[in-house]
Amino acid sequence: MTPDGGRGSLADLRVLDASNLIAGPLATMLLADLGAEVVKIEHPVGGDSLRNHGGQKDGHGLWWKVLGRGKLSVTLDLANPVGQGIFRRLSAGADVVVENFRPGTMARWGIDYPALSAVNPGLVMAHVSGFGQHGPLATQPGFGTLAESMSGFAHRNGQPDGPPTLPPFGLADTVTGITTAFAIMSALWARRTTGTGQEVDVSIIEPLLTVLEPQLIEYDQLGSVMSRVGNRSPVNAPRNMYLSQDGRWVAISTSTQSTANRLLTLVGHPRFLDEPWFQNAHLRAEHCDELDAAVGEWVGMRTHTDVLAACREVGAPAAVVFAVPDILADPQYAAIGAVATVEDPELGPLRMANTPFRLSTTPPRIRWSGPALGAHTAEVYERLGIGADELAKLRAEGVV
Repeated sequence: MTPDGGRGSLADLRVLDASNLIAGPLATMLLADLGAEVVKIEHPVGGDSLRNHGGQKDGHGLWWKVLGRGKLSVTLDLANPVGQGIFRRLSAGADVVVENFRPGTMARWGIDYPALSAVNPGLVMAHVSGFGQHGPLATQPGFGTLAESMSGFAHRNGQPDGPPTLPPFGLADTVTGITTAFAIMSALWARRTTGTGQEVDVSIIEPLLTVLEPQLIEYDQLGSVMSRVGNRSPVNAPRNMYLSQDGRWVAISTSTQSTANRLLTLVGHPRFLDEPWFQNAHLRAEHCDELDAAVGEWVGMRTHTDVLAACREVGAPAAVVFAVPDILADPQYAAIGAVATVEDPELGPLRMANTPFRLSTTPPRIRWSGPALGAHTAEVYERLGIGADELAKLRAEGVV
């Protein structure tokens, strides 16, 4: 039993998740892990597109099992006037609504913030969109790939002599999801003082700008445009991937002067410490070729386990490049519980990334994996006084 009885720090929070795919659902997944009741609104036909996105096993989407975890799945056609009426009733008792339709869609359906907050003044409504609620691109479809291009990430990512490189995963969407969860909690904290809710506007193109600073301020003040540097760093050296004798890549970083001193002494080149440029991180970056050659030669003569042991002994940060099997076998990840095993009624035990942080008295936890489409429809609608006969009629009409 956890100190809070297993309820979680957000146990009294009610959330309606009317979003789709990654960014919005990831935000509400984090809230659900913290104990919030998250009612996932899905279209009766097909549900969230994430159910068919990515890897499948026995017809079940694996990513959905993660991002849908801890949520109550109900079906509802929000384009149907009857469905809109049910949504209004659900939102009247909610603290938070999360949606990611194109701007203007919720207003056209009569379930935008002015309509919902007129009944529930304390409601926080989070809008997640590609480009934000205003501006020339506001009504255009937006996806993470566009954000990764427009934010400067692709321009910065990749080898110096190669093309701009997109990430092979939903970087912009996931960063936006985490940002959205933080923004929602900020609005809820403000409600404690004001007594009223507010709208939260998060675009997918913005959060990566924060991740990619200081590119903006350096251009503004210095006129410099950061370029691709591969695995190196433009602000310190040595920092790179080095191939060990047994064919494993080892990442080594010297973000502080003391670690740079220890590393170059370790690899047998203490002479660098007497160079005037070595005592400045930016100047070290200008000498990255010779520093990388020294470190690379030393790593290449040793197995990766010997490299790690030697680096740890002197306090030089180093890590082997992991693939998933390495993560699952790693004792450090095991010690902090970074990977959880969740029982799923359709697929059995599932291993997935656990909650990304720990709390000492109200710990987050994964209560269940992403449920079947509409698994909780009857349970949730019964609270609104919708009995079995009415529910059957709504299903026959395609509303739920």
